Amino acid sequence: MKHIGDSSENMLALLEVVVNIKNELLYIKEHFHPLLRGEIYLSGEKVCEILHISKRTLQQYRDDGLIPFIKLERKILFRESDIIKILEGNYQSSIEIKRIL
Repeated sequence: MKHIGDSSENMLALLEVVVNIKNELLYIKEHFHPLLRGEIYLSGEKVCEILHISKRTLQQYRDDGLIPFIKLERKILFRESDIIKILEGNYQSSIEIKRIL
């Protein structure tokens, strides 16, 4: 009976499988967030990344009441649905822009 360690070829194949599993888990961790009652909560860093704004700008939006947030201890979270509503509420089509100009 052969053991896994008997062949360097088998070890390389096993290592490759382990690396692939690790990469899949990292992808899932990065792109799929757990839902809480069907809602996705985002960190401030993720909101900044999505909106292409700085942390300071996000702080100002919070201070001005433009973006709702949840504060638990020192952790601040944003509901993805709130961010989407804000973006949709401030959407201006090209027709509206032409009327303004």
